[in-house]
Amino acid sequence: MKRIVVLISGRGSNLKALLEAGLPVAAVISNQPDAGGLAIARAHGAATAVIDHRQYSGRDAFDAALASAIDSFQPDLVVLAGFMRILTAGFVERYAQRLINIHPSLLPAFTGLDTHRRALEAGVKLHGCTVHFVTAALDHGPIIAQAAVPVLAGDDEATLAARVLKQEHRVFPAAVRWFLEGRLTIDGMRVRVDAPVEPLAALRAPEAA
Repeated sequence: MKRIVVLISGRGSNLKALLEAGLPVAAVISNQPDAGGLAIARAHGAATAVIDHRQYSGRDAFDAALASAIDSFQPDLVVLAGFMRILTAGFVERYAQRLINIHPSLLPAFTGLDTHRRALEAGVKLHGCTVHFVTAALDHGPIIAQAAVPVLAGDDEATLAARVLKQEHRVFPAAVRWFLEGRLTIDGMRVRVDAPVEPLAALRAPEAA
């Protein structure tokens, strides 16, 4: 069976979606000892580990320790599910084409932090989330799937974030499953998805389960 290692920093809502989808999460690693997602992982029988970035002299030392912990579980895929650390180019290269992230915007718009606030300030009519392969360029890797939601007149950051998060919990497990099933082909910055098409209430690309 294929194995996933999930990296988190916080509450673990996307981790929970992956676990509840029945995906083979072998281990969950956090850079924050008090991350709520660690308890979720243990409740689902996944191994856990903490690599506290504050205990290391710099990014290279932290990433080396993190990679050692990941490799001990021999994963086929490493998933960033709210992992709030910028990874070094060497780390990204180590897991090239088997490192996936979810970002709360329709990339390439609103890379980085505070995406919902920035979307509201920009006056966009559609916002959403993106699952993509990780490259050394922050939030710029080949896009696997996206889900879009409307920005409503009365939205604030909290209401918009909640609407996007609901779609994150749908599109992220689907994208991870496609990887594990060998349905993804990377062609430059494009990702071809061999997946069944199914109509959905939300706008998603590809529209697949």
